[in-house]
Amino acid sequence: MRQIEDMEARLADRLAQLRVERGWSLDDLANRSGFSRSTLSRLERGEISPTAALLGKLCEVYGRTMSRLLAEVESEAPQVVTSAAQPVWRDETSGFVRRSVSPPHPGLRGEVVEATLRPGADISYDAPAVAGLEQHIWALDGTVEITADGRTHILEAGDCLRFRLWGASRFRCPGPGPVRYAIFVVLP
Repeated sequence: MRQIEDMEARLADRLAQLRVERGWSLDDLANRSGFSRSTLSRLERGEISPTAALLGKLCEVYGRTMSRLLAEVESEAPQVVTSAAQPVWRDETSGFVRRSVSPPHPGLRGEVVEATLRPGADISYDAPAVAGLEQHIWALDGTVEITADGRTHILEAGDCLRFRLWGASRFRCPGPGPVRYAIFVVLP
């Protein structure tokens, strides 16, 4: 019973967030959905549970499938991600190791990745997975050369590069040793 109540509370919070993210008042949402301001207010405060019809209409108004909306509230992201629970992917050919320190979660907009490149490694991407992807790259050890949207930057340990990526990117380790850096990704 507690799990259902928790999910309903997260759903109420998420519905309120979606409205606020769009800059809509409850009256605006009422006009768009056809449901009363009072009903929507009670829903967002968690005083009532949505019917399938109400939830379906709100999904339409917010441009989401019901599956996506429910996935966003199914469970809270764990606050602590232990080292053992952080997925690691290795590309031995290119010399790239990627640790998902804070993996993506439907309820969160950001993630943290730790990357390691061996000397001479050179990795290029034609385009970002999401146009305008915000990234903050912090060099932890060594030197990394990063080209983003045609501009090349060289980061030494402690340096941080911040940008929104619209086009191609490249990560290169000029050596002499490996480079280790953290990437903080914020989804739009």
